Amino acid sequence: MDSYPQQNIYQEESIDIKKYFFKFLSNWYWFAIAVGIALSVAYLVNRYSESTYTISSSIIISDNQNETSSIESIVQELGRFRARKKTEVVNEIAILKSYKMARLALEELDFGILYISIGKREIAETKIYNNSSFIIIPDTAFTQMINYPIDIKILSEHEYQLSINDQFNIKRTLKFGETFENEAFKFSIIKNEIIDSVFNENSSNKYLFKFLDINNLAKTYRSKLKIDVNDEKGSILTLKLNGFVPEKMAAYLNKLSEVYIRSDLTEKNERTENTLSFIDDQLSVIVKDLNNAEVRLQEFRSENQVFNLSQKGGLLINRLSEVQMEQIPYEVRERYFDYLNTYLQEHATNQPIVAPSIMNINDLALQKIVEKYNDQLFQKLKFSQVANEDASNIIIIQNEINSLQNIISEYVKTNKQANKISIHALDQKINDINKEINLLPINERILINIEREYTLNNELYTFLLEKRAEAGITKASNVADNKILDIARPENATQLTPKRSQNYLIALVLGFGLPGAIILMLEFFNTKIENKKDIEQNTDIPIIGTIGHNATQSNIPVFIDPKSGLAESFRTLRTNLQYILREKNQKVIMITSTISGEGKTFVAINLATIISMVGKKVLLVGLDLRKPSLHKIFDVANNIGLSTYLSQQNTYNEIIRETPIENLFIAPSGPIPPNPAELIETDQMKTFFENAEKDYDFIVIDTPPIALVTDALLISQYSHANLFMIRQRYSTSHVFDLINKLKQDQKIAHMNIIVNDLKMPKYYGYNYGYGYGYGYGYGYGNQKI
Repeated sequence: MDSYPQQNIYQEESIDIKKYFFKFLSNWYWFAIAVGIALSVAYLVNRYSESTYTISSSIIISDNQNETSSIESIVQELGRFRARKKTEVVNEIAILKSYKMARLALEELDFGILYISIGKREIAETKIYNNSSFIIIPDTAFTQMINYPIDIKILSEHEYQLSINDQFNIKRTLKFGETFENEAFKFSIIKNEIIDSVFNENSSNKYLFKFLDINNLAKTYRSKLKIDVNDEKGSILTLKLNGFVPEKMAAYLNKLSEVYIRSDLTEKNERTENTLSFIDDQLSVIVKDLNNAEVRLQEFRSENQVFNLSQKGGLLINRLSEVQMEQIPYEVRERYFDYLNTYLQEHATNQPIVAPSIMNINDLALQKIVEKYNDQLFQKLKFSQVANEDASNIIIIQNEINSLQNIISEYVKTNKQANKISIHALDQKINDINKEINLLPINERILINIEREYTLNNELYTFLLEKRAEAGITKASNVADNKILDIARPENATQLTPKRSQNYLIALVLGFGLPGAIILMLEFFNTKIENKKDIEQNTDIPIIGTIGHNATQSNIPVFIDPKSGLAESFRTLRTNLQYILREKNQKVIMITSTISGEGKTFVAINLATIISMVGKKVLLVGLDLRKPSLHKIFDVANNIGLSTYLSQQNTYNEIIRETPIENLFIAPSGPIPPNPAELIETDQMKTFFENAEKDYDFIVIDTPPIALVTDALLISQYSHANLFMIRQRYSTSHVFDLINKLKQDQKIAHMNIIVNDLKMPKYYGYNYGYGYGYGYGYGYGNQKI
């Protein structure tokens, strides 16, 4: 072979870096598209999605309830039970989140109608509250259809268009203040006086509204309410609510807090009212008796002209008064027992029992029972606000209440008899004094009896009046134990969505991340050979040359355009082969590949052609007996060829054909035989190569893929250079398993790799021009892809 100047195909490692750099830049087109789409989506989300907000208020839960109220001082003085123990924060949270509280708050708010403003492009919808340009006035005597949208379009300052679609298909122009009525709705629409103008030229003037069910609203707000305990002692509760309209959310939280505080005060006042009611019942009886005694005393003195008692009568009345004063507590106790019996038989409700200490009954055992009973009633009331009557907690509490009622009943039965014995003993003392009184003159005796009755009733009346005054003071001074720390303010609402900056940041991350992830996945699952590093990292078989991409329609581009970059790459390969075929008798070059389509036939033809173009006589041998193609490219008959020669049907000279290319001859494959491998193994094959080596300067063999059949292995024994084809972005990494195995087992000697169909940008040279597109280093072991 001739020696050719060596050109640098790969221009050292810097070209490798540049190639990857430009490959990376080429992907930025897809990154730009992805980022553009992501940012557009983020803009649309930020522009047209309805904003949501969170707003909060706080309540202080008192740790020591009732301790500063005057009712407590009365209870302490009289031994009355404490109506409520220290507040359990968990229960208070449950009460605040109860359906009852939500319903009470909503009943005091104007939330029954939902107003929605529609944007100009009818894309965005915004809920509004208290700032609508019109107000819906529903007929409260008419049952409105719930959750059905009614469209409104303001036409002027005096008229609007009302539309109800779907099943009603109504479209009507009405004046403000005019009543609309059909089978589902009855209402009128008036202008909001606080708004300057109903019609706004800069807006769509389109709205819709719905009538809402307060029951469903209560359930919704109850589920949306979040309550956090803020301090270590658990005495500050933060109420949070998420929604679309800060003003509406603030109104609800403030009204809920107000209703909650008011309910606590109402409970305290109800307990005081219960005490007042009991005292009033007792007073009503005593006042009647007192009035009667007073009238009788005045009438007797007036009729009998008796105003003072004798000395003995005075002493007797004093003794009698002392015994009666001693008897009063037992009489009060008797009245209290009668009250308990009546309560248990007729009024065993959720009203607490008046404590015995309120009547100056110092019975610690009964006091504890009544306190426990009232405490259980209080717990039941708490749980009933957040649970049904059949809830397990309420059932347990009710069972305890029933048990305590039985205990009180038995206690009253036992102690009432003992109380009667004490009263009877005192009555006996009174009878003894009455015997002495009976010895007095009749008028004095009658006066003493009347004064005794009057004095007894007057003492009881005075005692009850004192207690009633104390209870009245308590009621007047009652304040709620809990209080609002911070009200909810719309201006303090925090926007939750859309988070504009975050959305743009997410868009950027997705815009860069998704294409990057896709590229990484494609690279991860890509087993195609991309570059020289893929080869160097998987095998130590040297690369002898690289062949560029054939952009022409010809199968022999080196002959058609000998000055092209592709022709130059074959010249480089021709030059590199001289370092393998160093001896004159080394003439045979075998070209094979792993699978079909890697370009072995194309390379064999053009390599044979480029060698013949320097005056060397070259024979191109078509030993792909299973899928012959050389005859088609050179347009020669294939009725005879190597298959007929190996089967001894034709001679050596008969199968050699000339080609239009000077110095290039071809031995076609011939008809496809049934046993190609057996024919290759015959002595005829050896004889063929012996003759060919005598007649030609070089012999280039086109063989079938080595991974599919064994033909190439059999032929390799006749070759002096075995070139293994790898096609860029076509051949897979599995090829290395085969060629490394072949080398390890020494089944093929003198193996070298040719990289085919290398597609490289223009920045690598002059578009496959001379010398700068595909060079090589000195020595085929140092080639650069």
